[in-house]
Amino acid sequence: MSDHVYRVVELVGSSETGVDAAIAAAIAKASKTIRHLRWFQVIETRGQIEDGKVVYTQVTLKVGFTVEDEAAQLQP
Repeated sequence: MSDHVYRVVELVGSSETGVDAAIAAAIAKASKTIRHLRWFQVIETRGQIEDGKVVYTQVTLKVGFTVEDEAAQLQP
């Protein structure tokens, strides 16, 4: 098994339906432009309240992805 090196980026996902949907939205969007996503960590959760009800949720995530080897980057 080879050693892995990860790069970490911070994302903010949002949803009107809750924390899980906000996480899923952030991961889905990031996966369109970032390869080799491997893990996430929820850093912060916050929401908007209107008339005593939660109407919007935002989740800040740290997302890790593996850094490619130089040889892999050169392949088409």
